[in-house]
Amino acid sequence: MQLQKKVKTANIDVPDNFFDNIQKYKVHLQKWNKIHNLTGARDEATLDDFIFDAIYPLSFLPPVKSLLDIGTGAGFPGMILAFALPNTKVTLVEPLTKRASFLQFIKADLRLDNVHIIKKRVEEMESETFELITSRAVTETKLLLELSKELRDENSMLLFYKGERVFDEVEATQGMEHKIIERENRHYLILGTKNSKIQQLKEI
Repeated sequence: MQLQKKVKTANIDVPDNFFDNIQKYKVHLQKWNKIHNLTGARDEATLDDFIFDAIYPLSFLPPVKSLLDIGTGAGFPGMILAFALPNTKVTLVEPLTKRASFLQFIKADLRLDNVHIIKKRVEEMESETFELITSRAVTETKLLLELSKELRDENSMLLFYKGERVFDEVEATQGMEHKIIERENRHYLILGTKNSKIQQLKEI
């Protein structure tokens, strides 16, 4: 199924320029990937799978004003979410120079005013509070919670893109409320307190 059809079928609302930006992003990524090996996704079908995986949570997440993506890499999920959420301030944290440079290039080329890129490890960031913190394939849940503790408060939600082993990590959620949404081989782990927007997740 084409990416556009999958997005429509999932009832994901994206801005009018989303697919134009996605196409430009894919062209640039494939060029950079030949030189810098930014991601293992090398063909268009795999890239489309990665892109849909990144934005699928928009089918159940409530709106947020600020988002932090830990370890964005070549852009999954943070940059893709930024394309879909033009009114959300999206901060991408990526310590590796080649990947951070690519993210900066995409930000400039696509004129993404809502994107801020930080070339640091997340634990080196100054304290700031984000409504939503995301991460895909970076590290285990317990460590992600430790790394993000100065970047969230009782109103923040966390969204971790996980595999089937997510159920082994639920005990590490430090008593936070959690929900797991499954799609094919992906498990989306959402964490929050009773004060957070986790209570506003849409039914899918």
